Amino acid sequence: MTVQPKIVALCADAPHAWIMINALREKFGDFPVILENGEPAKTFWKRRARILGPMTVASMQAARLPIKLTKRRTHDVINRMIDEENLQPAMPEIEHLIRVSSANDAEAIEALERFDPTAVFVINCRMLKKKTLNAIKAPFINYHSGINPAYRGMFGGYFALANGEPEHFGATVHIVDEGVDTGDILYQSQVQAQPDDNFHTYIWRIAAGSRDIVMQAMDDAVNGALTPYRVEMPSKQYYAPTFGGYIWNGLTKGVW
Repeated sequence: MTVQPKIVALCADAPHAWIMINALREKFGDFPVILENGEPAKTFWKRRARILGPMTVASMQAARLPIKLTKRRTHDVINRMIDEENLQPAMPEIEHLIRVSSANDAEAIEALERFDPTAVFVINCRMLKKKTLNAIKAPFINYHSGINPAYRGMFGGYFALANGEPEHFGATVHIVDEGVDTGDILYQSQVQAQPDDNFHTYIWRIAAGSRDIVMQAMDDAVNGALTPYRVEMPSKQYYAPTFGGYIWNGLTKGVW
């Protein structure tokens, strides 16, 4: 008979996902992880083209080249962060690791129903469909590297700095609904970007400064003490920097 865990994690493979999951394991012990495969790049960009148009998506793809060129000087920054912040960005040994093609497929839903956790921690996976969210009664709680609702979607830290809003460089832990980072908020963090940070380190910096809000939210969830709320501010979803936007923000604002 499967013992009901307090927590199940639903995620895709990424260093910041394991940073949060490993931090949760220190508090709650080992718990099941449903790990989805990354979406094929061709499928991802095709969907983006339908939403944003082919010209915008082509510019976003072109921006990947100058972004890649800035990666060479980030390894030391990330390694220093790992040491100073005691980050654990590698996948641990997990007793119950279920690999699925999508967080919304039948195998993922079956695993959620079988484990029937008190709460589900969500990080770095694709949008959850209604059938997944309704599969069990537990709340689905997402970690988002951005301040909602102003910086929903992708690369919230980068866009906050590019927009001249360093006060919105941080993370949000929120209830998952069917929208893109639109669920009620549980906790938010404000993190200080460092002069040697760039596009590649922002997500690490935010994760290092946001583990406490994840711990608190999941502790609230397993103890039935969630207190979600709304924030009144302009709401916008971001995708990825365009080529021109990335170069302009780098040259004029020093935000790379």
